[in-house]
Amino acid sequence: MQHEPPVEPSTELTELVTEFLAARATRKPSAHTLSAYKRDLSLVVQLAVPAPASPADLSPRVLRAAFARFAADRAPASVARAWSSWNAFFTFLVTEGVVAGNPMSAVDKPRMVAHSPKPLRGEDTPEELLRVVSRADERQRDPWPERDVMVLAFALCAGLRLSELLGLRVGSVSGRDGERRVEVAGKGGRPRTVPIDGGLDAAVERYVASRRVRFGRVEKTAPLLVDRLGAPLQRGGLQYLVRACFQRAGIGDRVPRGAQLHALRHTFATRLAEDGANASEIMRLLGHASLATSQNYIEVTAEQQRAAIQSNRTNRVLRELG
Repeated sequence: MQHEPPVEPSTELTELVTEFLAARATRKPSAHTLSAYKRDLSLVVQLAVPAPASPADLSPRVLRAAFARFAADRAPASVARAWSSWNAFFTFLVTEGVVAGNPMSAVDKPRMVAHSPKPLRGEDTPEELLRVVSRADERQRDPWPERDVMVLAFALCAGLRLSELLGLRVGSVSGRDGERRVEVAGKGGRPRTVPIDGGLDAAVERYVASRRVRFGRVEKTAPLLVDRLGAPLQRGGLQYLVRACFQRAGIGDRVPRGAQLHALRHTFATRLAEDGANASEIMRLLGHASLATSQNYIEVTAEQQRAAIQSNRTNRVLRELG
């Protein structure tokens, strides 16, 4: 479907969007989140007909038509995110007294299908991965197993997201012996504290010691993850690192398609559920915004337990007797 020619938003709307983004910035969201807000607001306004001169011109009818054009060639997740951006924007405008009400309730939001967790396949796959990666691979140009193990361990043993890993500082890990923890700048600007075990703590210490050997003094305020030249590791570099670790360990066929680092986080959450953690505990440890998201891990574990019961040979015989 061909879109209408883009319409530049009015000066008033531009100023209000700038004010909205400034207000959101105080919540400390990621730069990616702020960019998504700005992009979603701009794209939908450009598709509004007639071109709005002020927020009051964005009636439910105009917004529904604009969102219909926006949704024509975009995935439901993208449309839902844009809907949430506009809902937050209008909530801000109502709070500021710019408009009397929020019209987004009259604009349908795509119904999202709950995503099933995608942990690594295989009972001992996480342990196998860590053992292989901990050994220096001489085929690499500049092997750094201490760093690679620590990255995998933060996802497998603390459930950190990719963006959260990139946001860590050397001083993010703190606390007395037996009470060590990592301070995480979570998704949506929600900070959380995750307790860490001695194994992960030791992995961090080994990495920091190896980094001192490579580059000298390491400041507490410095980014925790760096590349082989000592520069802060970027998103693409971290994604490549994780893929390379999977390849070295020969477990590529056990990684759910499209999951990568998130498969490690899902493995952490799934094992929490298997070991008896409730949804509330999983929610706090993983920084979920919704208890329903955490509940997914409990439900998957229950399904696995039921499948194990059904495969029991004695139960099979009882079914045959019936």
